[in-house]
Amino acid sequence: MKYLVRMEIGLDNALSIGMVDSYAWHQRLWDCFSSSSETKRNFLTRVDMLESGFRLWLLSPMKPIRPEWCPLESFSIKEISPSFLSHRIYNFDLLANPTKRLSRRDTAGNKIPVGKRIPLTSQDDLREWIIRKAEMGGFKLSEDKPLEIGPMVQNQFRKKEHFGNHGGVRFRGSLVVTDQEKFRETYSKGIGSAKGFGYGLLLLAPVKIK
Repeated sequence: MKYLVRMEIGLDNALSIGMVDSYAWHQRLWDCFSSSSETKRNFLTRVDMLESGFRLWLLSPMKPIRPEWCPLESFSIKEISPSFLSHRIYNFDLLANPTKRLSRRDTAGNKIPVGKRIPLTSQDDLREWIIRKAEMGGFKLSEDKPLEIGPMVQNQFRKKEHFGNHGGVRFRGSLVVTDQEKFRETYSKGIGSAKGFGYGLLLLAPVKIK
């Protein structure tokens, strides 16, 4: 069983509780679970910036609760039924952190990862990245709807005394499920890296076949 939560938080409210970057949201969204819970971070989140504040999404196998800082009228929760993931075609909206790890080849010609991940920025690289993730995730991109790839937006954050940043890219289009089991796993686990910082959650809308 899974639950999808949507919250809308005004800018003044967000600032009053210290929500100034993605790491702050990363920490604060734990408030959606009781303090007695032994939940590991097996939930996905997404934070969209609006003109008047933020829209938050949270996908979890455990039922979230409304945190005190979220107004009652701004909190909605939906139980995801098993049948929701049984469709063949979906429109999708994905905010992801597309990266690649630098590598070198050893004497046998095998790739060895070196260094940290670096962001992908070109349209060709981003298209290849989402196509590759689709193949790994049990689906393919549909040719019936053009794939939209938004510009990369850098999100800086502070974690204790350290500073960092993630590059977020929004992908929108249509997908066709090719492997139901893999697709369900992908929906649960998310796509790409930096999932704890609001990336990888796949928002879906089933498409009815005429």
